[in-house]
Amino acid sequence: MTAVSDRTEDRWDDGLIARRAAARGEFGKPADEDDGLDDAYEPIGGPYAAPLRARLEALRELVGLSRTRLDGATLAEAGRVLDEAAARQRLSSRHTVVAIAGPTGCGKSALFNALAQANISETGLRRPTTSAPVACAWSDGAAGLLDRLSVPMRLRRKPLQCPEPEEALKGLVLIDLPDLDSAVIAHREQADRVLALVDAVIWVVDPEKYADVVLHERYLRPLAGHAEVTFVVLNQVDRLPGEATDQVLDDLRRLLDEDGMALGEFEEPGATVLGLSALTGEGVWELRELLGRLVAERGAAARRLAADVDAAAARLRPVYVAEGRPELDDRARQEFTEQLGEAVGASAAGQAAEREWRRHANKACGTPWLRLFRWYQRNVRPGGDIRPARPQAPVEAEITARQRVEQAVRTLADEASAGLPAPWALAVREAAARGAEGLPEALDQLAVSVGVPRGRSPRPAWWPVAVLVQVSMTLLQFFGGLWLVGQIVGVLKPGLLVPALVMAVGVAGGPLVEWSCAAAARGPARRYGREAERRLREAAEGCGRAMVLDPVAAELLRYREVREQYVAVTSVTGLSTTGG
Repeated sequence: MTAVSDRTEDRWDDGLIARRAAARGEFGKPADEDDGLDDAYEPIGGPYAAPLRARLEALRELVGLSRTRLDGATLAEAGRVLDEAAARQRLSSRHTVVAIAGPTGCGKSALFNALAQANISETGLRRPTTSAPVACAWSDGAAGLLDRLSVPMRLRRKPLQCPEPEEALKGLVLIDLPDLDSAVIAHREQADRVLALVDAVIWVVDPEKYADVVLHERYLRPLAGHAEVTFVVLNQVDRLPGEATDQVLDDLRRLLDEDGMALGEFEEPGATVLGLSALTGEGVWELRELLGRLVAERGAAARRLAADVDAAAARLRPVYVAEGRPELDDRARQEFTEQLGEAVGASAAGQAAEREWRRHANKACGTPWLRLFRWYQRNVRPGGDIRPARPQAPVEAEITARQRVEQAVRTLADEASAGLPAPWALAVREAAARGAEGLPEALDQLAVSVGVPRGRSPRPAWWPVAVLVQVSMTLLQFFGGLWLVGQIVGVLKPGLLVPALVMAVGVAGGPLVEWSCAAAARGPARRYGREAERRLREAAEGCGRAMVLDPVAAELLRYREVREQYVAVTSVTGLSTTGG
């Protein structure tokens, strides 16, 4: 007992409030050192209820999937909500932490003392009066919660014990906060820190400051989604004459409605608005009954956390909800591959393959005299090679091909990222740009390896027959010519008609066979050219798919995954996710 007494004495030796209250004997009972933790502590334990648990899991998955695409500042609020959810889950579920907040001089500390029925928090004309959070716990086991709020041990108290009426408030932890508009920055920072951690808030205003712009714009409007764990009380109604109280309360409700805060009228969920006087006690017992009901439900912590998830989801909406349904459709893929095919010269390669096939056909099925003429032009006649070497692409052509590839990639990236939120649109464009870095070079290699086929082209089944017929026509020419020569020199019996006819058939038949083969070769040559074009286009398509299409599709898939998680986070809220 001596050690405990020493610690208790040390705890209350510093602090103006403690010294004055100890001198007057007006404080409620001091909180015990161990706060009855072993007997009364009951953590929430296990997961939250199913809907909230599913939303938290979706939010955690959402943050994990987005870390490589979004900056830390964007995900900071969502991470804070997850951390606070885990921290609150480990603490007592039998206690509900309610903060009393408001501007200077509105009577927060007076209301705090009226609810506790003890002069725990100092009141007075000096401003600011409350410099640190003051706590009053109606039951044991709240030490962990107060440690989380960083409430000093010397400012943790209990109310005066009135067993029957106070039984309804068992589990309530009431926090008196420093002024929200305090001239001391540290006081405002303390108030803001605690407001982010408590389960519910009582906003105290007076007839003079109920419309304060700072209060509404900095606190009430941003926390409009927390209406179910919010009380807004108009204090000092004893100063208002006649029906002025109702008029001020109506105007206060109007302002709250403009802030977007739902009002819990007609037994609907929302903020509770009431007038009271901490000085005379008018309306205080009504507020105590409402607090008792809130504590008995043991649901304020979960509702506050659900509202925090709503707020975090609303902040993240611009980076997850798209204007349309971004996807890489078949049309965009086809246009991209067609542009790559043009850039790699697939049409030109097909035409070259067709000409090469027809050239081989003409060479195989042509007359010997035409072959001899062509050989003469290639080998004997200077500069007479009618078959130029394979031309090299000029610099201008290479630049044009590269520009076509870059334009195709830009067009694809723009279509794929159209309507995406800015971070994901940027990720899609970056994926396309990374793939496009080596794409022109890869297409150039394809043009060399898959372009015009090397070696002999395939021959149709009629080709040997055509060659045999052409050889026969040539033999007829020789036979007829020899026959005529033999008759002229007198070796053979004269008769010019038959050898002339034989020779004429050979002479006329050779070009006729050549022309027939050229006509018959058009179809196979065209198919051969188309096949070469198809192979080159497919090779270009495969290269473009591996280097650009697949990375872009992967980014779009990642976005769809995070969007599904975002929808799961907002699935039971009033947030609309249409359009994405």
